[in-house]
Amino acid sequence: MAHNSTTTITATFGTREAADIAVEHLVQQHRISRPDIFIQANGKRNSAGSLPSGGDASHPGGVRHDAALEGDIEVSVEITPDKIPAVQRSLGDSGAIRVTRK
Repeated sequence: MAHNSTTTITATFGTREAADIAVEHLVQQHRISRPDIFIQANGKRNSAGSLPSGGDASHPGGVRHDAALEGDIEVSVEITPDKIPAVQRSLGDSGAIRVTRK
């Protein structure tokens, strides 16, 4: 008997860089199709995360503070129940601040 139910896993990241790494792990390690993965600001304002990373963190003049650091980045994915433990662990290993399931 096939199991057709899905569960939404949502992870919150402080940087866009960590969210992007998490998405790559979901696609490459867990073979989740990109159209099944959603990335958005965790709030109403446009955001690059809540913490400096990448070029903002390694700027020659010190950490830049002019980026749109208006809030965290949220990654959500619909998965089958058999993938829940591995996906939750992968999101945590990618730097998620919080991982929830609905």
